[in-house]
Amino acid sequence: VRASRPLWLVLAVLACKSEGRPPGPPVARPAQQDPSAEDYQMPPLPKAKVTLTDAFNGIHVVEVEVAATGPQRTRGMMWRTSLAAGKGMLFIFTEEEPLSFWMRNTLIWLDMIFISRDLRITGIVANAEPKTTTSRGVPAVSLYVLEVPGGWAEKVGLKIGSPVKLDGTMGIVPAP
Repeated sequence: VRASRPLWLVLAVLACKSEGRPPGPPVARPAQQDPSAEDYQMPPLPKAKVTLTDAFNGIHVVEVEVAATGPQRTRGMMWRTSLAAGKGMLFIFTEEEPLSFWMRNTLIWLDMIFISRDLRITGIVANAEPKTTTSRGVPAVSLYVLEVPGGWAEKVGLKIGSPVKLDGTMGIVPAP
């Protein structure tokens, strides 16, 4: 006469058999819609070059990503852990006006170079502290803002009134 199997053994065997079944369809996770969220997936930004002239007539070229729409400008440099020398981000706005930036979710120190419609530097915010919501701007109107690694503007000798040249931005139309 054979003894009956304990209930736990039967359940264990059934559990193992269910593990061998193919899993159901993956549950689709909705795409993050908030540009300031760490897991937001923004499409690659257009590339361009910004050429700046320093106080001694030296020329400095910065390769930039261009943020020209509301979500792109909101995202900006958030969540990045580094920014190489010679690289930056150019923000293009729809109207020339007093502009201000904060560093929420920005993890690195940045210089902000404010630029007018006539392509002159209107002001510089040096070494903006990361992870803060302090509003930073300059007392002038701007149409563009260039973000570069913190300390770079002083290191290369930029000054208010210096000329700026943009290459590769002609087809980029800013949007609110």
